[in-house]
Amino acid sequence: MQFEVLAKCHTTRARVSRMRLAHGVTMLPTFMPVATQAAIKGLTPQQVEALGVNLILNNTYHLNLRPGIEVLKQAGGAHKFQGWNHNLLTDSGGFQLVSLSKFTKITEEGALFASPFDGEPTMLTPEESISIQHAIGADIIMQLDDVVSSLTVGPRVEEAMWRTVRWLDRCIEFHQKSGKDTVQNLFAIVQGGLEPDLRDKCLDEMIARRDKVAGYAIGGLSGGEEKDIFWRMIKQCADKLPDDRPRYSMGIGFAEDLLVCVALGVDMADCVFPTRTARFGVALTSKGPLNLRLGKHAKDMRPIEEGCPCPTCSSGMTRALLNHTATLETAAAHAITQHNLVFQARIMGGAREAIIDGTFPQYLKQFFANYFGDAGYPEWCVNALRSVGVDLLEDRPDAKVISGDGAKWEYSDAA
Repeated sequence: MQFEVLAKCHTTRARVSRMRLAHGVTMLPTFMPVATQAAIKGLTPQQVEALGVNLILNNTYHLNLRPGIEVLKQAGGAHKFQGWNHNLLTDSGGFQLVSLSKFTKITEEGALFASPFDGEPTMLTPEESISIQHAIGADIIMQLDDVVSSLTVGPRVEEAMWRTVRWLDRCIEFHQKSGKDTVQNLFAIVQGGLEPDLRDKCLDEMIARRDKVAGYAIGGLSGGEEKDIFWRMIKQCADKLPDDRPRYSMGIGFAEDLLVCVALGVDMADCVFPTRTARFGVALTSKGPLNLRLGKHAKDMRPIEEGCPCPTCSSGMTRALLNHTATLETAAAHAITQHNLVFQARIMGGAREAIIDGTFPQYLKQFFANYFGDAGYPEWCVNALRSVGVDLLEDRPDAKVISGDGAKWEYSDAA
């Protein structure tokens, strides 16, 4: 990996970087769509490529179960298997320790899974996780971490943090002995729950191994914790992680979350949100999500968003058509998925341009004003951006500030 910081915001911690991997250059900050089982649901690799995406995520746990490593080896790796000629990141399978916890038993050796498909027991060790990712052939691979829910409290959080450090050492050793460390880039994952002291200890341990890893991920968040705690954990980690390594916040997909994280110093993010919500008829726009299944859109002949260059909007497809087909045809889900991925790419691309131009604080103010309008800013966003020198209320002192999550959704047919 070649990683170079090209520009920094003079107010916030945001930056623009160039990350050169075996399958091309990816400009950061960026959002990575999730192709869990070697496919983004509803789209071909060629369609994804045409949207301007050049870095996606595959899921190690699922690919190991189906189609299996032997099939991937026969295909020549996941790039060839899925017809994807651009950059690829694989997670380690650690997140499934939480999402499939009823099938899992954690020991120092690794995680013992019962397959949700056939009940067969499978031991995923740090070494096996790296071995699977070697077979997949991803450009960026993740260490196996001991993941606990972000709502977990007590000694289990510290146990998981220290085990994650020990498992990183095992991942590093196996990766280096394999000889794959020259072509595949290993990222460490910072854990520690919602406890600042544990996060600090984990950060110290991970940074001490900086010469053995290519980048860092911030894990264990976006699991239902309060947003005001979420951003503080992100900031704590991003402030301390080295400047010469990419910083990846795992599981981040809402527009407001992405831009706050970029302002705090995050370079990469991934989430199933834009593709999953598309399958429920929800389109992402600069004024907030649109639930195209609502009756209010049945006679609306506008595109999802005026001026959007995505294939859906630029082809003349209307909200009325998408409303009509959203519950009848899979084509609507495909069309909204394309739009949503372009939306994510546009807000991150806009952030990169603004950082380079020296206008990132203004970009944030304009985006949040358009996105939330008169509904009011989420208090956590206001607090997070103030912590890096951007006051959303400076130009809109009378704007409402709402406590809690504050995510904006379209729930009813009301105008």
